[in-house]
Amino acid sequence: MEFSILVVDDEENFREGIKQNLLKKGYEVHDAENLTKAREILKQIPIDIVLLDVQIQKEYGPDLLFDINRLRPAPRTIIITAYGEVEMAVDAMKNGAFDFLSKPINFSVLDARLKKAEDMIVLQRELDNLKGSYVNNLSFVKGQNMKMKRIFQDAERTAMAQASVLINGETGVGKDIIARYIHQVGPRASKPFIPICCPAIQPTVLESELFGYEQGAFTGADKKRQGLFEAADGGILFLDEISSMGQDMQAKILRAIEDKKIRHVGGLKEIPVDVQIIAASNKDMLKMIEKGEFRSDLYYRLHVVDITVPPLRERMEDLPDFIGFFVKTISQEIGLNITGVSDQVVDAFKKYSWPGNIRELHHVIERASIFCNGETIQLCDIPSDIADLIK
Repeated sequence: MEFSILVVDDEENFREGIKQNLLKKGYEVHDAENLTKAREILKQIPIDIVLLDVQIQKEYGPDLLFDINRLRPAPRTIIITAYGEVEMAVDAMKNGAFDFLSKPINFSVLDARLKKAEDMIVLQRELDNLKGSYVNNLSFVKGQNMKMKRIFQDAERTAMAQASVLINGETGVGKDIIARYIHQVGPRASKPFIPICCPAIQPTVLESELFGYEQGAFTGADKKRQGLFEAADGGILFLDEISSMGQDMQAKILRAIEDKKIRHVGGLKEIPVDVQIIAASNKDMLKMIEKGEFRSDLYYRLHVVDITVPPLRERMEDLPDFIGFFVKTISQEIGLNITGVSDQVVDAFKKYSWPGNIRELHHVIERASIFCNGETIQLCDIPSDIADLIK
């Protein structure tokens, strides 16, 4: 597979040396002596990898990252730094750069960086080919809200990076949907997705549920049992409402994430696990940290990527899509032939604040479907506190 590379550097001899080296290895190579020309090339030619110098005459090279990250697919950018510019390169990686190299260029190191980028590009292309079928099988509405579009873009990048994620949002906004989306569009899609609702499990049971236990570890432990960390090995463990977890358990979760090993309750052997952690919370975690209710070290370990899902009242432009989706799926589930809702119902739904968010909307449409006597849900079929908003 041939890859295209854009070399952006103001030193002509350096550009030419890199270019000739890469051409001999079968790459398609383009070069630019400034950011203006680099932007022109990026608009006209599909580029897979950008080799970008930090200082280009009077321009700051990483400013090009803004343009690069807007491309779909976005090229992988390798920052080229001079002595003393490593800190700048690290900042650039936080803004979307893939990797960095120091001058003078060691060509064996360059080859290794390029191979790493190529592997990610190939994986992304494979996922793009499959993503259509995955997304079509997901039971959710993406909608038109710009915040949600950005969230799904961030979720896709997070899935590729296999980083820890903390999803914030009110109850019922669909945090679990984002978690499942990250699973299904990432490289762990063929591996397990194991969700656990932390407050639904008694604190005394949660440790053995997560880490497993040895025979005889406690009364009733008649045989050895695998925990959810092991069950999720290679895949994703989704810790829903992690803010309900006690501090002793928080410390054990932190240790498991950092060491990538767990130990059964009552056991001595450390068991290696490869698990991506996605956590969700409907609480203000920073306030919990201030009150001493949640460990700051675990918070920042989970906070590699932070996604905040807006409430339904802040994405009302998506309400018609949700209504249509729920009417269709609920009708199929309960065997009815309901085809839509009246204009009055839509008006009432738009005036309601939806404190329970998307989950509440689903329940309201499910209830209305049960009481509906025709093919269209009417005002009399929905709860009176919502219907009264337009009377």
